[in-house]
Amino acid sequence: MIVLVRHGRTDANRRGLLLGHADPALDDTGREQARALGAALAHDLADRGPVRLVTSPLRRTAETAAEIAAALKVEATPEPGLLEIDYGDWDERPLADIPADAWRAWRGDPDFAAPGGESLRALQDRVGPCVERLLAEAAQAGDRGVVVAVTHVSPIKAAVVAALGGDPLLTWRLRVDVASITRLVSGPDGPVVVTFNERVR
Repeated sequence: MIVLVRHGRTDANRRGLLLGHADPALDDTGREQARALGAALAHDLADRGPVRLVTSPLRRTAETAAEIAAALKVEATPEPGLLEIDYGDWDERPLADIPADAWRAWRGDPDFAAPGGESLRALQDRVGPCVERLLAEAAQAGDRGVVVAVTHVSPIKAAVVAALGGDPLLTWRLRVDVASITRLVSGPDGPVVVTFNERVR
């Protein structure tokens, strides 16, 4: 199993800004959420096999992973494949600032990218193999093996869409809250979605 965890809240999240490779810390609420995630996962995974913890290298995910690591008594290692989508010139901008024609193109074309940024298709091409590799690592530990992956909203959506064999544009039909948990397992035909957007608090 791979447990995909979205990081706790940042001030940019609170203000509704696009947040890609910009690197803010968690706010006070986000730190509380990270501690709650750690406690919830320690309880949920108490009877599971070996746990490996990986995290996107950005500060908000690393800080969330640190709380989970303390609760699970494991070390967190960085996994660049879990980085958030690159919003390029749009990073830390409100959605309302995105021109209407660009917004329409973004929602209708999986190969559209913000200036200097990354497309939804490129994101899925990056995240899909990363998740499959982590699932394979979990499977090597047996049926009860678990990898916890702390990441961001867009990679979690991409992982779910890839598991379902869907078009990258399906990402617009999914909601992934901060401090939420999504679980995937290996199936005979690829990843299987077990739970989606579990809210810890």
